[in-house]
Amino acid sequence: MLVVLLKREGYEATAVASGEQALAELEQHPYDVVLSDIRMPKLGGLELVDEIRKRKIQTTIILMSAFGNIDVAIEAMKRGAYDYVSKPFRPDEVVLVLKKAEERERLFRENAALKQQLAKASQSGERGLSSMIARGPRMQEIFRTIKKIAEYKTTVLITGESGTGKELVARAVHEQSPRVNGPFVAVNCGAIPETLLESELFGHKKGSFTDAIRDKKGLFEEANGGTLFLDEIGEMPLGPQVKLLRVLQEHVVRPIGAVEDQKVDVRLVAATVRDLPTEVREGRFREDLFYRLNVITIQLPPLRDRREDIPLLVEHFLGRTNLKLGTSIDGASAETMKFLMDYRWPGNVRELENTIERAMVLCDGKRIEADGLPEKLRESRDRVRLSLQSGELSIKKTTRIIEEELIRKALRETRGNRTNASKILEISHRALLYKIKEYLIDDL
Repeated sequence: MLVVLLKREGYEATAVASGEQALAELEQHPYDVVLSDIRMPKLGGLELVDEIRKRKIQTTIILMSAFGNIDVAIEAMKRGAYDYVSKPFRPDEVVLVLKKAEERERLFRENAALKQQLAKASQSGERGLSSMIARGPRMQEIFRTIKKIAEYKTTVLITGESGTGKELVARAVHEQSPRVNGPFVAVNCGAIPETLLESELFGHKKGSFTDAIRDKKGLFEEANGGTLFLDEIGEMPLGPQVKLLRVLQEHVVRPIGAVEDQKVDVRLVAATVRDLPTEVREGRFREDLFYRLNVITIQLPPLRDRREDIPLLVEHFLGRTNLKLGTSIDGASAETMKFLMDYRWPGNVRELENTIERAMVLCDGKRIEADGLPEKLRESRDRVRLSLQSGELSIKKTTRIIEEELIRKALRETRGNRTNASKILEISHRALLYKIKEYLIDDL
């Protein structure tokens, strides 16, 4: 049942019938997570944890049992397990625990790689805050804003397209603040089912609902004395929004099933890709909560609006990916850089990083070449180049090729939303509809 569930959620899962088989499999193949029962013949779950740690196998261990109690859970954590799940469990509960473990491991890996890479990016004007890399005026202004607001407890709202680095800004605010030695706790509000979100944020008491086998700290308590980053806050349902507003107003939380409030000292930083004023008008986000969050707003520009940072980011990602992959690629060809500079980057910095890693994997020499870039980066310029190479000198015909390619790219980036595409192209919606018909462009 678990294998079916995990594969349906996109995981690669292997099932074994005993602790001994698990150890043999772990010795042969790397696994990110071990999900193990506690009561098993011969080698039980707790003993399996001991053996995995003894053999220095790098993996995250989550234990399960139908005979759970608080003492077993504590013992599992002491021995090195990441978390404990009581059976019977709901499928979304297992998936949530796995996603939290996955996020924790990702942050550990990124932190280790960034510490090494950032030591090489210390030239004046090239290093921003934390792992933020930029030299352009718009990002430098954001760096100055972060330094101004960091020392205060004021709530910060970060807005911007997906992939622009909103979590990096939140971490920079934390690292520049007096709370730097306190915890930084990040959670994606859109990744947690509504039925579990309130428990995750505010905690619960043992016995407060089915499967509540022990007291659980909420993320506000875990972030006490530090910073809590609520990513994608625009995805938060209306129910938890009410309790979040109370926390911001009174600085107390009440876990599910508790009868008393608990004081918390947390600096809240929130982020969203949504237009919150529109969400408020349409009744999907509380107006009073919006005003509580919108004290200081940092609007992150998309990568296409700060192209001067692309060469520096490419250099940064080359160094970081070399560490990650064990490669020694030292640059990009002039043609490659031209393609990277011309592209609109709908996925922003995250898409650029993934593009650089892909090109490095496909690279045969010391520099990444244009043939290692995705076709969508090269296609529009390739058509123009072929037209010119054929001897075509008509400005009118070449302009039509460029115009058609830009329209197709804009429609792809907006997933066929013609209104948004017309804004990107800086033409009227009516003109776009006319050109779509003229160039026989199907809906994309």
